[in-house]
Formats: sequence, structure tokens, C-alpha cells
Amino acid sequence: MQELLLAVAKGLVEDKDAVVVTADAPQEDGTVVYHLKVAESDMGRVIGKQGRIAKAIRVVMRAASVRVGEKVLVEID
Repeated sequence: MQELLLAVAKGLVEDKDAVVVTADAPQEDGTVVYHLKVAESDMGRVIGKQGRIAKAIRVVMRAASVRVGEKVLVEID
């Protein structure tokens, strides 16, 4: 899952070396929180107009997590 988020984010940004994905330990309900960090100059590319790209990233991650069988949240830092 972490590799998927990393691949999606690197496809959107210009500074690919600044993309960092970290995962928290699973919460008590089994939810894993992934934190996506990008360069300040690329933040608008990842969020998109009115947050549409950020929503799309979360939808893709949620769809992929169903196949794996885990709950996922994505936070963009």
C-alpha cells in the first residue's frame, strides 16, 4: 500500500526526491494511517483545485485497501 501511494504521488510532483510516505501503527480498529509529505512547491499539485486530486488519491487507496483487506486513511502533511 505504501508503494502505491508513493508511486501515485511521484507521478504528480516535480520534486520526486522530496516525496516521503510514512505509516503509523494500526489503530485498535485496524485502520492504518499513511502520511504523505511533499515539497512545499508541489503541495498544490497534490491537493488540486478544491481538493479534487487529494480526494482521488484517497479513493484509489481505499479501493486498493479493500483488495488487501485493511482500512486505510491518507493524510497529506
